Amino acid sequence: MQTKLPMGIENFKEIRTGGFYYVDKTGLIKTLLENPGKVNLFTRPRRFGKTLNISMLKYFFEAGSDVMPFENGTLFKDLEISKEKELCEEYMGKFPVISITLKGATGESFEDAKVMLRRIIGKEAMRFRFLLKSDRIDDAERSQYEALVSMDKTGAFTMSDELLKDSLQTLSQLLQRHYGQSVIILVDEYDVPLDKAYQSGYYDSMVELIKVLFGNAFKTNDSLKFAVLTGCLRISKESIFTGLNNFKVYTIKDVRYNEYFGFTDTEVRQMLEYYGLSNQYDAVKEWYDGYMFGNLGIYCPWDVINYCGDLRDGSVSEPQNYWVNTSSNDIIRKFIDRADATTKDEIEQLINGEHVRKLIHQELTYRDLDSDIDNLWSLLFTTGYLTQDGEDGDGISSLAIPNREIHWIYTQQIRSWFKDETKKDSHKLEAFCRAFIENDITAIENGFTSYLNETISVRDTYVKKEMKENFYHGILLGLFGNMHTWTVRSNAESGEGYSDISVEIKNEKIGIVIELKYAENASFDAACQEAMKQIRERNYEEKLIDDGMKTIYRYGIACYKKRCKVVSD
Repeated sequence: MQTKLPMGIENFKEIRTGGFYYVDKTGLIKTLLENPGKVNLFTRPRRFGKTLNISMLKYFFEAGSDVMPFENGTLFKDLEISKEKELCEEYMGKFPVISITLKGATGESFEDAKVMLRRIIGKEAMRFRFLLKSDRIDDAERSQYEALVSMDKTGAFTMSDELLKDSLQTLSQLLQRHYGQSVIILVDEYDVPLDKAYQSGYYDSMVELIKVLFGNAFKTNDSLKFAVLTGCLRISKESIFTGLNNFKVYTIKDVRYNEYFGFTDTEVRQMLEYYGLSNQYDAVKEWYDGYMFGNLGIYCPWDVINYCGDLRDGSVSEPQNYWVNTSSNDIIRKFIDRADATTKDEIEQLINGEHVRKLIHQELTYRDLDSDIDNLWSLLFTTGYLTQDGEDGDGISSLAIPNREIHWIYTQQIRSWFKDETKKDSHKLEAFCRAFIENDITAIENGFTSYLNETISVRDTYVKKEMKENFYHGILLGLFGNMHTWTVRSNAESGEGYSDISVEIKNEKIGIVIELKYAENASFDAACQEAMKQIRERNYEEKLIDDGMKTIYRYGIACYKKRCKVVSD
């Protein structure tokens, strides 16, 4: 019987005991122990396995967890780390572990965020209720623990601001006293509170709090064995990691650890073969591969797992956009909104499969992001919207869109931006749309060409013909979407197929059928005739006639780069 796919599961124990497929990343443990650092930060884009790896580290190191002695171990049996007998005997199940995620340490105000941070740390402290009865800590220390887990009648944790700043250090000191062993601290999504604070206007206050919290836990904490943090961005050392001398950062540019976050090509091939989906390899590679971590090509694991799962249960037959739906893509919109003419030209190059050369600043503060649009290039790179394809001797990176899924995000955001821009000139927009009602071919051609010159085009490289047609299709739909009395349908079933766009203007009983084609090598006439032939042969106007439209206009539109040709009959 095949194991299940762990769709949305990020708990290592649940995967290993619940009969789920696991891509073995336990080599991370050996590499971490052989390259000791007091504080280790791993930065990767979202959905690349950071949380699962933190969970895996917790279950490996934690004393009193469900990890049995090495000879009878279950969670790590037959995994790569189990081959390292000496390491396992020395480290497996031997340390107290504090493990938190700061993903939920957010709020619309600083006070709200502190409430959530108290809750996260307080709930983790409650895992160690045995400290209340421990004969290895004294009454004063017991009182400290009680303050960490104290709650009011509503269930809110009541630790003071000063105790909150000391909380990780205090809890680690108590655990060391009880176990007689130094503590490992794991922090997932360390930068999320700063991101939310930046967006909500309390960034300076949150920076100060996190700086003190981390300083106490990682700099002046004699009870610390080592710490591992994960996040998307490498926040400037001067911002929150002041004074951490033994501080190691491993970014997507680094070779070490590159295979432990995300899936390698070999791992993807093995998964597809296991589930009998090897015929999907090319599609998976086109949509979800393309990231370069160090010198290694990497797939987004979230996408691969979800696509395989959906294929197995018959939910989909083609690749879908999974990564895009896990978080806001406001960063792309923000980048486009701030772009000048040069930057928009560079975005166009990226969308058309080309590269741009930029100096990447991997160490930023959120405040830096608004100071210079060049910093947004760095943010797009570190968060996974661009990938690196080489670096010259001066540190200038060659950047590209990694795969088809991310390409889709760019084009969707550009359509959204373009739609908003066109609304600003309502007279021009209305005149363009009225040209379709009046069957004014020249006005349609001139108007659409004008709009294409104002947006970003999809040229002959990188994307397939149908994707280019979809881009122009989306632009035209966005323009029509501003005509509130029009009923506009995209890919609507009519006659013997699906027309690209159909429109009903019911108060005038006018119907419009549009078929768009991409004019390969600027062959406008041939593309227009192909479009018109398709409209006629597939009887696309049938639905419009059935709905009572008395006048039907048929348009074949051919597009190439930023030019178009329109025919009608």
